Amino acid sequence: MRNFYIITLLFSVTSLIACSNQEVVEVQIEASPATIAAEVWEYQAQVVDWFLPVEHSKERVEEITHIMLHFTNNASRNTANPYDLDEIYQLFIEYEVSAHYMIDRNGDVYMLVPEDRVAFHAGQGTLEAYPEYENQLNEYSIGIELLGIGTKEEMVSIMTDEQYEQLSPETIGFTMSQYRSLNELLADIYQRNSEIKRDRIHLIGHDEYAPERKFDPGSLFEWEQIQF
Repeated sequence: MRNFYIITLLFSVTSLIACSNQEVVEVQIEASPATIAAEVWEYQAQVVDWFLPVEHSKERVEEITHIMLHFTNNASRNTANPYDLDEIYQLFIEYEVSAHYMIDRNGDVYMLVPEDRVAFHAGQGTLEAYPEYENQLNEYSIGIELLGIGTKEEMVSIMTDEQYEQLSPETIGFTMSQYRSLNELLADIYQRNSEIKRDRIHLIGHDEYAPERKFDPGSLFEWEQIQF
């Protein structure tokens, strides 16, 4: 069973760890206000370790300088429930790809690959400011998948117009819970990775790196929701 971590902030931090037998162990951890502020994202949403098989990543040797945002779903195979987590996890297995984090519609954060390993999420592409990264951005980046669906035009390569019309309107785009969790996760990543600059040059969409073949996170993603 996946391990769920829920941490409540008091004057000290109480860590509630749900074990596989569903027993709850309470541990008191001393933490300064500065530490609490730096790690606040951990306490706002459920964080789930749901690691992909080790062959879906490799050892990291380069410095992390970028974060790439994606969307993922299973809309082409399950229009009634495009965000079934188990089905989406199996898509990573089937297509032999990966990302470091995935954020579901409720804002819960899933760690799929540890940051000290390279995930296979970017593929081929280029960055104008970093020509030396051509087709190598995996080596220098953290990948974050949000459960989301783009416009009909953005989804045309993976599903028919008829399938798109079957989708419930609330499944299209992204949720405010996702934006909140994304901002908290980004703040934590920035705090631990000083080489990632807090700007739109170093936080990018997949569609900016590979515009000829990728459309995510797409035009429905609200970049103005991101806090730098």
